[in-house]
Amino acid sequence: MSLNVHHLELFFYVAKYEGITEAVRKMPYGIQQPAVSGQILQLERSLGVKLFHRRPFALTPAGEDLYDYVYPFFSRLDQVAARLRGEESQHLRLAASASIMANHLPAVLERMRREFPELRLSLREVKSTEIEAALQKQEADVAISQLQKTPAPGVKAIKLLELPLVLYAPEEVAIEKFGDLSRSTIGGEISLPLISLPGNETIPRLFQAGLAKRGLRWETAMEVSDLSLIPRYVDEGFGWGVSVAIPGVEPPEGVRAISLPANDFHPLSLGLMHTGDLKPLAERFVEIASTYAAALGDGDKAQTKKKPAAKRKRAS
Repeated sequence: MSLNVHHLELFFYVAKYEGITEAVRKMPYGIQQPAVSGQILQLERSLGVKLFHRRPFALTPAGEDLYDYVYPFFSRLDQVAARLRGEESQHLRLAASASIMANHLPAVLERMRREFPELRLSLREVKSTEIEAALQKQEADVAISQLQKTPAPGVKAIKLLELPLVLYAPEEVAIEKFGDLSRSTIGGEISLPLISLPGNETIPRLFQAGLAKRGLRWETAMEVSDLSLIPRYVDEGFGWGVSVAIPGVEPPEGVRAISLPANDFHPLSLGLMHTGDLKPLAERFVEIASTYAAALGDGDKAQTKKKPAAKRKRAS
């Protein structure tokens, strides 16, 4: 017969404090004396031995053997709990797609590490369609993800940035604006090969919705699993690609980014998601990430304002 661990714990306190009455007073949780007596009797019955004499209190030889056995475990529980709580307070678990992990997240984590030298990180690569499930299973404290629909019950979302959609084109093509491309269609169909994420992802859904507003059709010729692959395949001559403009990240040499009209092609919202109350470390990550994103957004706006002036200067 297996032993009841709770009965062993009660016996440990009774032996430690040399009596049931004293154990009830000093145990870390509330339990009445009759309940302790009854459970100790059950332990003795299951073992078939008497563990201690009640008055005056004294452990029997069997009681001494059992106390020596359980003492190392129960006497160290508080120390182990304190150590684990301390380690967990420095452990941050994040979930994101591979493309999000590659761009800007390292800079945010470097700021976290400067503030928390003992920081321990767990980075979990998760597809955008699986982010909410990962949070609900408690597999991450915070997720960095696309925000394009109402979060699932219990999931909280914090918007960080809006990333405009762009087309990646081979550098040598003569087309400068999306309007030039759309005017060259036949019956509303764009026949150029298109490289895109799978159709159930947010970016291609936003792109196809924008095309529909303009009465256009453009079928995907090549599906890739990661945004970083799109400009690479465009550079290799496999077609045009649909992606987003990431602040501070330029397309590779040989690839040109063509802006899409924001009125029809809605931007991709990027943000943080979590469930329940955040521990202090995760709260601080949210604060640092939000501040970093705000600075990125301000820098992007300032860069956009500078571009017309630069063009006028070259034309003069």
